[in-house]
Amino acid sequence: MLKIAIVGNIASGKSVVEKFLFSRGYSVLDTDVVCHKLLVDNSKTIVEKFKDFDILEGDKISREKLGNLVFSDVQAKKNLEDILYPLVRQKIEEFFIAQKGEEFVFVSAPQLFEANMKDLFDRILFIYSDDDIRLERLMKRNNYSKEYAQTRMNAQTSQDLKAEQSDRVIYNNKTVADLENEVKKFLTTAT
Repeated sequence: MLKIAIVGNIASGKSVVEKFLFSRGYSVLDTDVVCHKLLVDNSKTIVEKFKDFDILEGDKISREKLGNLVFSDVQAKKNLEDILYPLVRQKIEEFFIAQKGEEFVFVSAPQLFEANMKDLFDRILFIYSDDDIRLERLMKRNNYSKEYAQTRMNAQTSQDLKAEQSDRVIYNNKTVADLENEVKKFLTTAT
């Protein structure tokens, strides 16, 4: 089994790649979805850790409030990562065990490098989009102001640093069809 990480900064096109692979019958784990579930499953621990901050909406964790906090406070971000990253690693390992008969398995892992999970994968596929394109996508997709979208982008490690550590970089500055064609090429050369 070839274990492939799909990595890319916010609004780079990872979800398009995930959907394309899934539509072709490949198993794909999205660690963003995993994290959202882990937030619910571990809400008691998270609420206790962040008891001095307003992260609740009623009696549930507000992903928006928590997101605003961790994107503006480095220590809060680290505290959340310390809770979630070991659990995400465990979920990835469980996914690999469940898919053991597959030729290729994919994990969309936007925080792969920050979480030090490179060791789990045989190949790292990085989706790279120019910053101005990502900014435009993010503002349109999430209805963010330009300033807030830029803040979210700036909170991530540089794309160039991540691309240097990846096995293959696919540039996503054109159409969805172009991106899908590049993924097809990658699949034929991934082994």
